[in-house]
Amino acid sequence: MNATDRPRLTVRSPADLITAVPYLIGFHPVDSIVVVAMRGRRIVFAARADLPGPGTDPALPARHLGDVIGRQDAEATTVVGFGPPERVTPAVDAVRSALADLGLPVLDALRVTGRRYWSYLCEAPDCCPADGTSYDPDASQVAAAAVYAGQVALPDRAALAAQVAPTEGVDRAALRRAGDRAERRLLGLLETAPDTDESGERAIRRAGTTAVRQAQRRHRRGDRLTDDEVAWLTLLLTHLPVRDHAWERTDGREEDIALWSEVLRRSEEELVPAPACLLAFAAWRAGQGALAAVALERALTVRPDYTLARLLDDLLRRGVPPSDLDGWPAVTEPEVLRRRRRRPRRSR
Repeated sequence: MNATDRPRLTVRSPADLITAVPYLIGFHPVDSIVVVAMRGRRIVFAARADLPGPGTDPALPARHLGDVIGRQDAEATTVVGFGPPERVTPAVDAVRSALADLGLPVLDALRVTGRRYWSYLCEAPDCCPADGTSYDPDASQVAAAAVYAGQVALPDRAALAAQVAPTEGVDRAALRRAGDRAERRLLGLLETAPDTDESGERAIRRAGTTAVRQAQRRHRRGDRLTDDEVAWLTLLLTHLPVRDHAWERTDGREEDIALWSEVLRRSEEELVPAPACLLAFAAWRAGQGALAAVALERALTVRPDYTLARLLDDLLRRGVPPSDLDGWPAVTEPEVLRRRRRRPRRSR
């Protein structure tokens, strides 16, 4: 589910809209149904789901898509199904029905197979021939404008998932040795904690705050974190006060996405959930819902009960706009307040 807070694309025809879809969701959809929500002439949201399997009732996923779109304050929609007609048509019909139940107009409903599209609403043979209408996304001004604006459409969802997978070519044995050093360092920190800090929580919090801020500063300078820095940071992020400090300092900036992508991809598997959630939060704030989703999949694969991952996954699946939660999570330290109005911190 993607909010489209990215550079605007001018869409003048069904072919333009179909060409724009991969840039709205981050990858070229296959066997998918996409609902594009509009407010006036502006695209404000795009939601994608897999086509229901053969023999599966499409009504339930259609109602879910409808509910998601209904939260976006949209005025109209277009439904686009990608795949063969025997799978697309029932899904499109179910989504149209769900949107009608919400009082949302459907401007057009399209099926895309290969490089041809068909409209379910247009019956005029001069503009909607029975054998479909061909289009060439490679020659489209929409694609050129999207690329010029820095938007990317990956080949498929697997390519998107690869962006959060462990980095190839990394010396994993070296990372494990760095992890061993980080654990010894943590033990030393706890052993030297003052008697007034019996559990060492304050010492860990101070070390974590320092590690997070140093990582952010180094990344802003263009420096690559060392294996020891990644190992130390990810170990400290297992402590919730440290993770929450990092969360409070994370927004939808490109530098946040880049930092937590790097840390996630170089993390030991058991330490993946915290950096995966920080990346997912940054991507969600930036309107990159598909990237947020694959990051959360990594977190939940390792820790299905990880509370923050489940919370963010729920927000994503319900299509909650990031603007609804501006200022969340609340920050307790004045020096890192974001420049926006605060709302009370939600429990998690």
